[in-house]
Amino acid sequence: MKLIGIEEHFLTTEVKDAWSAIGLEAADPSVAFHGGPLEKRLLNLAEERLSLMDESGLDVQVLSLTTPSLHDLGANSVDLARRANDAVAEAVARHPDRFQALATLPVAMPDEAALELERCVRTLGFKGTMLCGRVGHRNLDHTDLLPIFQIAAALKAPILLHPRAPDKVVRDAYYSGFSPQVDAAFSCFGLGWHYDAGIQFLRLVLAGHFDRFPDLQVILGHWGELVLFYAERIANMDRVSELTHSMATYFRRNLYVTASGIFMPHYLEQAARIVGRDRLLFSTDYPYQYRPGGDARRFLESCGLDEAERRAFAYGNWERLTENLSLGSNF
Repeated sequence: MKLIGIEEHFLTTEVKDAWSAIGLEAADPSVAFHGGPLEKRLLNLAEERLSLMDESGLDVQVLSLTTPSLHDLGANSVDLARRANDAVAEAVARHPDRFQALATLPVAMPDEAALELERCVRTLGFKGTMLCGRVGHRNLDHTDLLPIFQIAAALKAPILLHPRAPDKVVRDAYYSGFSPQVDAAFSCFGLGWHYDAGIQFLRLVLAGHFDRFPDLQVILGHWGELVLFYAERIANMDRVSELTHSMATYFRRNLYVTASGIFMPHYLEQAARIVGRDRLLFSTDYPYQYRPGGDARRFLESCGLDEAERRAFAYGNWERLTENLSLGSNF
């Protein structure tokens, strides 16, 4: 059974150098995580990556530039994005049966970002894009960023919402007071990343993006970035939201959910209950969640889904989501 991981990350030396040039590590502690063995695996788009894919049982990786991507790099991100996308397109061309890609966007420049997404989908054959939460001090629902969502909807290109570190004010208020190492972990992969990503999705809902763009499709990793575990409470906002539809409708119409290497059948079942089994996607969150022992394939085989549902989870839902890409843009 073909197995496609849709949240699998890479990095380029140029992007890492650009982070260093602006001292981004001081503002975003996750930058420091991209060193040592992780950096080596992120930079490799050749044999080592393919070998570890084979070991885990993954046939295809959908490649995306790791967090915090280009969100803090301003006007310089336009050329950086283009070069990063061209580089990953070359990797896909070398191994078209093993790699697909999500576009890296210069999100601080929304009009240019929209044009780059259109280029990536129409010319390079990419499958969508990944956004990493706030752009400077703007949340993703800010009106400045509407061109990105407009073109994504027009292209039928899904948007993976990836976590990034919360704003420093939030980190200081809620995730500090321990050692620097514990503070960084607590604010990022321990918990803060996931709250931040889930909140960004809810902000898009509450801002009316899915009323404005009813065909827009968003993907949350880590089984829904905590949001799905509070779906019943979130539904209470229907009383005050003044949206066209219920929160439950947006969950089932505009949201896909992926595993991100958290291979827990009871999490899968909760996600399926909220969004439906036809909206479950597979991912390993390479290289962050990589573990030896073939655990990706093993989870697929033991996750509790029947044969048809496993095929949908493994590859069918993703292929259906992306089969109508680039059928026309009015941007």
